[in-house]
Amino acid sequence: MQVLVRDNNVDQALKFLKKKMQREGIFREMKLRSAYEKPSERKVREKAEAVRRARKLARKTAIREGLIAAPKPKAPVGMRRPAAPKV
Repeated sequence: MQVLVRDNNVDQALKFLKKKMQREGIFREMKLRSAYEKPSERKVREKAEAVRRARKLARKTAIREGLIAAPKPKAPVGMRRPAAPKV
């Protein structure tokens, strides 16, 4: 993996690298490999991930075909209403 450093701005390059690694799933992979995972636990995890992927794909397909409504987009952070004060 390669990240270009522009104008000696290492902080920005590091931020970009972290975002890229997050997208690739490297952090999750490192966390999984940090400790031994029993084969039975691995099968359960992989099956759960496959179910999650299948549900996500089915949901996206249903939204595309108009069978279910698309989720409402979240308002930008500056546009959200402040939380009510707790009494």
